[in-house]
Amino acid sequence: MGDGVNNQQIIERYLPWIDADTVWFLDRAVAAIVAAKNSGRKVVVATGSGPNLHEGVTTLIAELMTKGIIDGVLTSSAVIAHEMAGTLDKVKRVDGHQLGFGPDRLPKGDTFELTEMADDELADLRREMEIDDALVAHGRQAEGKVIIKAAGNMAYPMGLRSERLAREIMSLAHAYGLPFETVAGWGADPRTMIGAGAVKGVPVLVSVPQLIGGGAVGMCVADSMTITQRSMGVAETLASADVIIESAVALTQEIHDGPFETYTGHGIWATWDGYKTFSLAGKTLVRIDLDPNLKKAWEAERQSQRVQEAINQGLPKTKLTGIPFRMEMSGFARLEGSLPVVGDIGVIWPVLACQVMMALGIELDFISHPQQTPEGKTMREWIVAQVKPIQREKMLETSRIFERKTG
Repeated sequence: MGDGVNNQQIIERYLPWIDADTVWFLDRAVAAIVAAKNSGRKVVVATGSGPNLHEGVTTLIAELMTKGIIDGVLTSSAVIAHEMAGTLDKVKRVDGHQLGFGPDRLPKGDTFELTEMADDELADLRREMEIDDALVAHGRQAEGKVIIKAAGNMAYPMGLRSERLAREIMSLAHAYGLPFETVAGWGADPRTMIGAGAVKGVPVLVSVPQLIGGGAVGMCVADSMTITQRSMGVAETLASADVIIESAVALTQEIHDGPFETYTGHGIWATWDGYKTFSLAGKTLVRIDLDPNLKKAWEAERQSQRVQEAINQGLPKTKLTGIPFRMEMSGFARLEGSLPVVGDIGVIWPVLACQVMMALGIELDFISHPQQTPEGKTMREWIVAQVKPIQREKMLETSRIFERKTG
C-alpha cells in the first residue's frame, strides 16, 4: 500500500501509544525475531480472526511471509473463509423483509447482506454458479447501509460462493492428500496468508481448536484431513520455529502444548509409543493480547512460581493466584521464554514489523495501521479494492500442474 510512510515514521507515530511496560517486552520480542532471522531460524505466527482481519494484521502477516520473515502460520477456519473471499469487502445491509424473506430465512435483526460487486465481477461469478439477478437488483435498489466487514461470511453471493467452493476444494484435498488450506491457497490472492503460503511454500494450517468457523468452510477444512494428521502438522510447524507469536487468539494452550509437545503439554505419552514429538523448551513465545491478566500471570510465575506450584499441588490455578485464568495463560506463563505484549494488535503489529524490518534492512510494500486512524480507514479501503477473492480457475490449473509433477 503506497502511503509513502517509512518504517521510522510508523514507529514514531505509534510507539507513544504503547505503555512503557509493553514497550520493554516488545523490544525483547523484536530482538528475538531479528536474532532468529539473522541465524537462519524460523518465526511462526498463531493468529485468531476478528481484529486480526479488521486491523490489517493478516494482510501484514502475508507481506511478512512474502518478505521471508514469517515461516509458518496457524490460524482459524474463519480466517480461511474470509481470505477465500478477499479478506475484507463492502456489503450493503438491508431489511430482509424488503427482499421478501420471512423470519425463518433471516438472522437476528432481520438483516440481509449483499456483497458490493461490479457488473463484470458478477459476470465472472456466473461461470461458477447461478446468480439470482432479481435479488441482486432488488437489493441494490433497497434502502440500506454499506459497511466494510470480514469478506464473504453472510453476504450474498460471496458467502454462498465460498461455501460451495469449499466442498470442491475439500474434494481436491482428499484426492491429493493435502490440507484444505494448501489447495485453497493455489487460487488465493498472494496478499492473503493462504495465498502467500502457496507462493512461498510456507505452511498455513488451521489449528484443531480453531476448526469450526466460517460455516461450511470450517467443516470442509475439518473434514479435509484427520485430527491426528492436522495435530502433527501443527506440531511440525511449531517445532520448526525459534520464535512463536500468538496474535489475539484464544485456546492457545491446546495449540502450542498439544498432543505432541513434551515440555508443558500432553505429548509425553506419545513419545512412549514412538510418535514424533517436539519441545517448547528454549523457544521464545510472544503473546499479543489485550487482557492485562496475561502479564499478571507471567509476573506471578516469575516472582513466586505460583502457577507451577498450583500445578504441582493439583490445585486450581485461579484460586491460588487470584487471577481469572484463561487456559492459555498457564502454559504461557510457565515457559521461560514467554513474553506478554499487552496492547492493541492494531498498534503493536505495525511497530513490531517496522522495528524488525529496520533491523534487517528490508523494505515493506504493505504496512497495517490501527483501523480507527485515517490511515487505517484508507488501509481498509485498499484491502477491499486490491485483495481479491480466490480464483477457481487458477486453483484448478495449479491442481493440474501439481498432478503432472506428482503423478
